[in-house]
Amino acid sequence: MDKKSNFLFLLFSIIFTETPAAKGSSRHQFGSTKLFVFGDSYVDTGNSRNPASCSWKEPYGVTFPGKPTGRFSDGRVLTDYIASFSGISSPIAYERRKLVKKSKLQFGMNFACGGTGVFDTLDNGPNMTTQINFFQQQVEQEVYSKCNLNSSVALVSLAGNDYGAFVAKHVDLKDLRAFTSSIINQLAINLERIRGLGVPKIAVTAIEPMGCLPHPAASSSYQNCSETWNLISNFHNQMLQQTVQKLNGESRKSVFAILDLNSAFRSAFKSQDRAGNLKFKHPLKPCCVGVSKDYSCGSVDKTGARKYTICKKPELSFFWDTLHPSQGGWRAVYSVLQSSLQQLY
Repeated sequence: MDKKSNFLFLLFSIIFTETPAAKGSSRHQFGSTKLFVFGDSYVDTGNSRNPASCSWKEPYGVTFPGKPTGRFSDGRVLTDYIASFSGISSPIAYERRKLVKKSKLQFGMNFACGGTGVFDTLDNGPNMTTQINFFQQQVEQEVYSKCNLNSSVALVSLAGNDYGAFVAKHVDLKDLRAFTSSIINQLAINLERIRGLGVPKIAVTAIEPMGCLPHPAASSSYQNCSETWNLISNFHNQMLQQTVQKLNGESRKSVFAILDLNSAFRSAFKSQDRAGNLKFKHPLKPCCVGVSKDYSCGSVDKTGARKYTICKKPELSFFWDTLHPSQGGWRAVYSVLQSSLQQLY
């Protein structure tokens, strides 16, 4: 496993090929909108620098585009769907900015990197403050002017890597609530800074029900969530809600919006197909897993032999691996979030 997988494994040990604008979606044709993305693997589209990262290994990307592209999924991730809602292509990954034509920068830029958090984690990727530094450099270099930032939106994602790092470093979890406060306080600083750089609308994700990720659900044969970790998610999200309300009150307008991944995940688990059957029959069970606890999705041995298995129909699995939704899972989450995305425009 890579470092990210190792520390997230420790965290939980302790306690379709449709396009984004497929049928049923309400795609918007804004055209001039730019999307700037900050955060972690739930929104990363190719910034992970670690060549050993699972996101650059088969079978990641098997559904879309057919090969690994740095996305932690079999296909599209949340960024892709929110970009489609805006009527634009997914913004280019920051690490690829010099490898593409300038015209590719017209849709914004993605600074998110798998394994990172608000603070430093056990992964060596850039934390959110550093990601915002990268964005500031682009503004100062006039890659993006104040004029074309006027119609921009920022997406800020947190999926629990800070908590993974905390648990890995602390045997006593009595300070976890205080740590949540420190995360939210730093996040507020980050959100204000993004606004200060000229982005008028900023969406931040609530943390998903961490106890429902396949890793903790494995102990119940993927039948039940860990309520302990769901309580941590709920506490984080309550503090986030209070902080965003305060920030909007201070700015006297709704600059900041919460994308409630917690509720969206839960709703997606219960989503039904056209025949009225559950779309994800076993929503907590991952599609791609290692053949034993020593391996994970994408693992190979010294001879190059695969040490993982894949389900027959990834589109029927909400989770791709033990931490990340599949393309079908993200599409189901996006379907729930569409109404709340309206407030960004």
